[in-house]
Amino acid sequence: MLIIHTSDWHLGQYFYGKSRAAEHQAFMHWLLSQIEQHQVDALIIAGDVFDTGTPPSYARALYNQFVVQIQQSGCQLIILGGNHDSVSTLNESRHLLACLNTTVIPGAFDSVNEHVMPLKNRQGEVGAILCGLPYLRPRDMVLSESGESSGDKQRKLGEAISDLYQSCFEQACALNTTLPSPVAIVATGHLTTVGASTSESVRDIYIGSLDAFNAAHFPPADYIALGHIHRPQVVAKSEHIRYSGSPIPLSFDELSSQHETNKSVFLVEFTEGKLNSVTPLMVPLFQPMQVLKGDLASIEQQLSAFDDKHHAEQATWLSIEVSQQDYLSDLQSRIADLTQDKAVEVLQLKRARSQRQQHIKQLDNETLSELSVSQVFARRLAQEQFDTEVQQAQLSRINQCFEQVVAEVEAERNHQETAASHVLQEANSSAIDKNNQLDNAQEGEQG
Repeated sequence: MLIIHTSDWHLGQYFYGKSRAAEHQAFMHWLLSQIEQHQVDALIIAGDVFDTGTPPSYARALYNQFVVQIQQSGCQLIILGGNHDSVSTLNESRHLLACLNTTVIPGAFDSVNEHVMPLKNRQGEVGAILCGLPYLRPRDMVLSESGESSGDKQRKLGEAISDLYQSCFEQACALNTTLPSPVAIVATGHLTTVGASTSESVRDIYIGSLDAFNAAHFPPADYIALGHIHRPQVVAKSEHIRYSGSPIPLSFDELSSQHETNKSVFLVEFTEGKLNSVTPLMVPLFQPMQVLKGDLASIEQQLSAFDDKHHAEQATWLSIEVSQQDYLSDLQSRIADLTQDKAVEVLQLKRARSQRQQHIKQLDNETLSELSVSQVFARRLAQEQFDTEVQQAQLSRINQCFEQVVAEVEAERNHQETAASHVLQEANSSAIDKNNQLDNAQEGEQG
């Protein structure tokens, strides 16, 4: 039994105003060729097939077109709803698509039986049993009660999700006993697990109720196909629990290098009812994208490697991060001048704040009372970049000025402390003289 596991297509996404329709069309064509080449028996899309609950018409057309085209391959299609998907949108064509060898599970059903179903191979035999769980909305799983704390709500939702997984697995095991020979059990999910590596385009989906699901609470299925996290990865060092990731980069930070992505789908093979192998099939980068970082001189040098716009077949989408210390009010116009003749489109332009977040996290527990003046100043300088010779010279001047100001302040403080000490000594001497005079007067009266 061969299954392809994918997720997070986000059909209908606009990327800084750019449509992804051509990329999605190219990806679908590539995926269909992979299904034919490897003779795949079932394709699982583990949530977020659409980018919004009200996808544009062209996104719906791509969706329907793919469902029709995959029929020619004889591959069974399973579509799970994600947090971006509308339950009603996926549900409206669910029964119609069931006639096209396609199972759609838009949200949590009332009966566990509806989440458990056999997956058949190309010979019509049951090759695996699916526990198909989509994104589970908190309102469908638990009811809020008066007086519950945030921790109580998290714990209750986590337990409800865990119980549903366990119930589906038990139902799958019961179904397995009715077959001539046991087959593999595959579970799905669309959620965040503890320790998963996210990207800028991933939204928190259990805000206020569940931070992340503990992978230890998954049932002992042979393979668990997850969606929602856009980076392909193994969960909790368990080879059978995986996020497939999105097939196209949904943010610039999902690029693994300047010219490539690590985007993939997983080809999962089962033999004699057990997981045999998981092979990543690397998805081509259909739209060139790059991230350029450095000061203006470095950016200009990197841009020189791009072809002239009149000779390139396709423009590259760029994210440019300028690490410039001096504030440049004309930064946008400078970048426009550097790129006007190049086969590029600058979709994102930002100024770098090197190591800022890292230092903020490291210093969260520090207070000013624990730091010296020099330490506070050093913490602030560490959030900036001083890479070039010019910047290093600037850093040296800043430190010299700082040391001079500190020395002047220290000298003034010492002068003030000395003056205050003299005043205090004079006051003490005056008080002593007065006391002596008072004592002498009292002795005279007694005499």
